[in-house]
Amino acid sequence: MNHAPTGKPLLDVLSGHRMAVPPLWLMRQAGRYLPEYRELRVRAGSFLDLCFTPAFAAEATLQPIRRFRFDAAILFSDILVVPYALGRRVSFEAGEGPRLDPLEDAREVDRLPEQPDPRALEPVYQAIRLVKKELEPCTALLGFCGAPWTVATYMIAGRGTADQAPARLFAYRKPEALTRLIDRLVSASVQYLVQQFRAGVDAVQIFDTWAGVLPSAQFAAWCIAPVRRIVAEVRRQVPEAKIIGFPRGAGTSLAAFVNNVPVDAVGLDWSVDAAFVRDALPSSLAVQGNLDPLVLLAGGAALDRAVDTVLANFSGRPFIFNLGHGILPETPIAHVEQMVGRVRQQKC
Repeated sequence: MNHAPTGKPLLDVLSGHRMAVPPLWLMRQAGRYLPEYRELRVRAGSFLDLCFTPAFAAEATLQPIRRFRFDAAILFSDILVVPYALGRRVSFEAGEGPRLDPLEDAREVDRLPEQPDPRALEPVYQAIRLVKKELEPCTALLGFCGAPWTVATYMIAGRGTADQAPARLFAYRKPEALTRLIDRLVSASVQYLVQQFRAGVDAVQIFDTWAGVLPSAQFAAWCIAPVRRIVAEVRRQVPEAKIIGFPRGAGTSLAAFVNNVPVDAVGLDWSVDAAFVRDALPSSLAVQGNLDPLVLLAGGAALDRAVDTVLANFSGRPFIFNLGHGILPETPIAHVEQMVGRVRQQKC
């Protein structure tokens, strides 16, 4: 049953309402495509200082809201703050992405603490409280975490790789150790998300960026099962918590995901076929996506056509307009303005 409207369009969609004009936000909407973000990044010094200085993180979160009046602000942070709070060394190298001390054997997994250090994550919750004070009543605030499988891939390899082969090999060779690592990440993620809700977020998204590298049996074990546990435990502690799942690259396994994980919406990457969504996913389930970030980079008539296609594809169900993954750093601001105008002038 649909809940009464909240005044926040994104939350209304997550409650099952279909909006004439869909709510709109972008993954990585706070980031390098904005000149004000680049200036803030220089002031902060390091990326982790930007994440863990509440005033800086709050400012980064609010910058795209001021420019584009998106329907949701998403907390500026990173999925790797969880391993950082579990005592792993985490750094970000310019132009190369994250670096961690790789987890190479089961003994290192067993040395991880059972729970993250709450002091390490307190600045994140402070940033949420700062942002909440600044948002208009109609703008939702989203928190997030990385799904256990995706976070584990970075912890095992010590960095991102093209196909996350180190973690996949670890899963084949040391499944018991991976199970223990996933268990710790489930527990840490639950605590992290619950505290985000208590600090003031309206909903959260669970990013499983590397779900698509898993074959179906492992997708069930390492993607579906852990996220299902997180959703159940978060809702035990925060009844009615609104949760978006984003298993990027899942393909036809999306049906198994939504049938087994009771999320309020599922994020679609740009490769997902709209006919599959209509045929395989419940029509009452909200979906989010799935504009190709490259067509946003391209702009022009191609962008207009792509926006119109996305709107037409999902017009018959609760829908949140977004990209199929994060906005590319080189995207012109004028193209974002074009996209926002196109979405909001059309009836979905």
